[in-house]
Amino acid sequence: MTDIVAVVLNYKTPDLAVQAAQSAAAAMTSFGGAIVLVDNDSPDDSFTRMKSLVNAAEWPAHLNVQVLQSGRNAGYGAGNNFGIHAGLQICPTAEFVYILNPDALAEEAAIAALVDYLGDHPKVAIAGSWAHGEDGEDHCSAFRFPGLASEFEAAVRLGPVTRLLKNYVLPMHVPDESGPVGWILGASMMVRTSVLRDIGLFDETFFLYFEETDLCLRAHRAGHEVHFVRESRVCHIGSVSTGMSTWARTPAYWYESRWYYFSKNHSRTYAIAATALNVLGTSMWRLRRFIEGKPITGAKHFLADLVAHDLRALVRPTPNATIRSIDLSSESSLQTSAE
Repeated sequence: MTDIVAVVLNYKTPDLAVQAAQSAAAAMTSFGGAIVLVDNDSPDDSFTRMKSLVNAAEWPAHLNVQVLQSGRNAGYGAGNNFGIHAGLQICPTAEFVYILNPDALAEEAAIAALVDYLGDHPKVAIAGSWAHGEDGEDHCSAFRFPGLASEFEAAVRLGPVTRLLKNYVLPMHVPDESGPVGWILGASMMVRTSVLRDIGLFDETFFLYFEETDLCLRAHRAGHEVHFVRESRVCHIGSVSTGMSTWARTPAYWYESRWYYFSKNHSRTYAIAATALNVLGTSMWRLRRFIEGKPITGAKHFLADLVAHDLRALVRPTPNATIRSIDLSSESSLQTSAE
């Protein structure tokens, strides 16, 4: 029997997190391993609530289900890393690590589809599911890597530009068939444990956003592949914990993650160019909206905040990468390296 460590990271959504874990359990009837629910130091009664709900629920006897407290909210990557470490200590034979967001429900065949796909495609390191909303509407689940062209295209929002840069448009929406992509939605992703031993876990310098993009890029650069799997389906409510869909103003950590992703994986010059193209594209879009008499939508003060943040970041050194290994024999698994 193939063993899997499934991790569900909670922040102030305990009921949803337990429902997500129950959906994973239902999808793991043919697999052994562990399901680890991690509370990421929520400032409410999430941890107690999850323990109560888990104790009251019925779970498959062949799965080890644990509720753990991370003890600190160091972000999405750090919280999932905590769960991965704990899960692999419980089940060191796990061949795969499965990340499921608390606002996602795995369909019955979702996990088996990912495992089967990885079994049939040995070069694939990370496989992601096809997500849909509660209303059945498809969610974008596969993406190209962010770059200079995608920054401008997304900001200018103009049909002719999108057609010209079609091979650089960030969202791939729903590919017609399973296959290679740049990176996949972190709401439901399966990763080979052997690959995590090779490239490390999530970079904990990211607090929130871009961490799964970075992990997929590191997998690519190490010679592995990342694929989208249509046969694996999850219902994704989306942005419940982060509130992204209701942001009135983009939080500082999004700008921090964006700048860090570009400067770490490319260069500071590249990050500056990406910001300049974003500013140019956004300014052109706003001018067009003004001429057409249409309102400016989106988060308030986005351009001002983006420029102000990146100017401050420009005079500071690029943060070090903080990437944990999964060497469970030692506590010295936190590796910090300068970029």
